[in-house]
Amino acid sequence: MKKDASKLWSFFPVTFAAAFFCCILWGSASPAIKIAYKLFGIGADDTASRLMLAGARFMIAGIMVILFFSVINRKFLLPKRSSGRLILTLSFLQTVGQYFFFFMALAHTTGVRGSIINAAGNFLTIVFAVYIFRLEKMTLRKILGCIVGFSGIIMILGGGAALAEGGGISFAGEGAMLTADIFYALSGCCIKIFSKDEDPVVLSGYQFLTGGIILFIIGRIMGGALVFATASCWGNLIYMGFISAGAYTLWGILLKYNPVSRISILGFMNPVMGVLLSAAFLGENREAFSLTGLLSLVLVSLGIIIVNISKDKAEMK
Repeated sequence: MKKDASKLWSFFPVTFAAAFFCCILWGSASPAIKIAYKLFGIGADDTASRLMLAGARFMIAGIMVILFFSVINRKFLLPKRSSGRLILTLSFLQTVGQYFFFFMALAHTTGVRGSIINAAGNFLTIVFAVYIFRLEKMTLRKILGCIVGFSGIIMILGGGAALAEGGGISFAGEGAMLTADIFYALSGCCIKIFSKDEDPVVLSGYQFLTGGIILFIIGRIMGGALVFATASCWGNLIYMGFISAGAYTLWGILLKYNPVSRISILGFMNPVMGVLLSAAFLGENREAFSLTGLLSLVLVSLGIIIVNISKDKAEMK
């Protein structure tokens, strides 16, 4: 059975199709969240209700991951007693920190800009892994990929001149998305370190759940509310939970049966799907298919491809 599974998931057409589906899920996050704001009637300045929405999403995602892998492993997925500190650290970085700013950003910027800027996390992870956590060595290829990728992000923000003059971005919008990327990069490095002591599936499932509970409680204390006016509210919330749980689960399976670089390089489709789905569901066609939008998307996608091309063992410490 294991050999059959390995052949199936390492067969490139299957690998590509599964990775493509994951990127569709992740790419749909921005439009799904912006649609949720309309369904739940959450205004741009309603931080409390926004936190409750994010918390509800990740509680559902955590429960999905825990239950799914419990069924797969035929025993309930439980963390080690010593893993509490690791789960709390990850929940603060990956769920509470990252998605506090991610949800804030999408209330103040377009889905297209958010999807492209969000790709900065791929490049910040490399910078942090090399210079802060000392997990990897910097190479010319990584430098080139980061330069190309960040060029695309600077372009969508209006270019260097606009940034120097303080225009093109706001802290609540684009600035918040970049802050979310910082938390994403930190959490990615921590997962790599913590996975030596605990199953990454356990870490992710329980940090989703823990972080979701924390966000939900904070939002409720601040006076937030989630009004389920229609059945669409429930459908949207469950789907947002599935985005994280489903994509994480499938991506993890792909990493199990394929070289990391082979899967990581397919992540270039993530911002592409984010832009296309924002255009399709949010009506942001003008920005998505403008010259600036297209060039920015090409650059960030190319940057992701460059930094993930066939990693050499010599790059790792």
